[in-house]
Amino acid sequence: MKSKSTRRQFIGTASALVAGSLLSSQASFGMPNFINNLGKKGSTVKGVRLGLITYSFRDLPDQSAEATLEYIRQCGITNIELMGGPAESFAGAPKNPVNFSTMLPIWRKRQQQQELTEEEKQTLADVEAKNKIYRAEISEWRQKASMTKFEEFGKMYKKAGIDIYAFKPDAFGMQNSDSDIDYGLRAAKALGATHVTLEHPSNDAHTLKLGKAAEKYGMKIGYHGHEQQTPTFWDTALSQSPANALNLDFGHYIAAGNTNALEFVKAKSKYIVSMHMKDRKSKANGGDNLPWGTGDTPLADVLRLMRDNKYTFPATIELEYKVPEGSSPIEEVKKCLEFCKSALG
Repeated sequence: MKSKSTRRQFIGTASALVAGSLLSSQASFGMPNFINNLGKKGSTVKGVRLGLITYSFRDLPDQSAEATLEYIRQCGITNIELMGGPAESFAGAPKNPVNFSTMLPIWRKRQQQQELTEEEKQTLADVEAKNKIYRAEISEWRQKASMTKFEEFGKMYKKAGIDIYAFKPDAFGMQNSDSDIDYGLRAAKALGATHVTLEHPSNDAHTLKLGKAAEKYGMKIGYHGHEQQTPTFWDTALSQSPANALNLDFGHYIAAGNTNALEFVKAKSKYIVSMHMKDRKSKANGGDNLPWGTGDTPLADVLRLMRDNKYTFPATIELEYKVPEGSSPIEEVKKCLEFCKSALG
């Protein structure tokens, strides 16, 4: 959604989405009632903040601010970790020419150190070339970007009962400039987030830079990990700055071969700003990403641990298993949310 988006356009777009075939299986109601009533039934259960990363909607066709808000509403979620796309497009950022949904299988293969075909290697090279050009374009845009549109975005979501606790733009990597990093932190603050998230760069100089930058804004940096997560994975970053923290991925932690997941959460609870939730098999059992309740990840146990110990960091639903035929990302997120509610009693 371009920066000329109006409140009237928002209502029209969201209403159209409700009427659309994508969401037709859900009972809907008028947008004014949605705005007034959604926040009264939140996704905080027994004191546990159940959230969602909007990456879960990556396969849905419309990634605009308004469509994303409607997806969240349909799921019954009121706490979110927001990917950069919806907010930056709302603020007028140039559009990335790369269709990332088509690239995900290739990136996953590379991440898992699987051999790529020659065609996949060429596709990857083409994408990286386009991304290099795009990064230069968006970096230039970010230097001039007004925070007013991010504030407007945050207010729009807040009025709809949605709390944006984290922001994940592509602004904090090794390839990003200091001005990109500064922009990302300012945008997160304007949205109302308490922290930003990114993949751990495995570079001590960079985590030091990010921590010191975040200190200036009273923000936290939540470092995410995959199968490289170990009990000591975050220790250097934590020692560098009080702004450095964990965006622990509980499912990946199990798939990495760790066996002390619950004890680790207890030990690091004061450093965790948010925790991704997914059900994966253990490394010994192949590490598959599965529908919740069918893997080896003790999701119910960690939710009850959060409840009993009154941990305040959000448990973030991240939909990564294959959506079954005939279902949709929205329906599967709803199942994950119900799993959490059931676990919490």
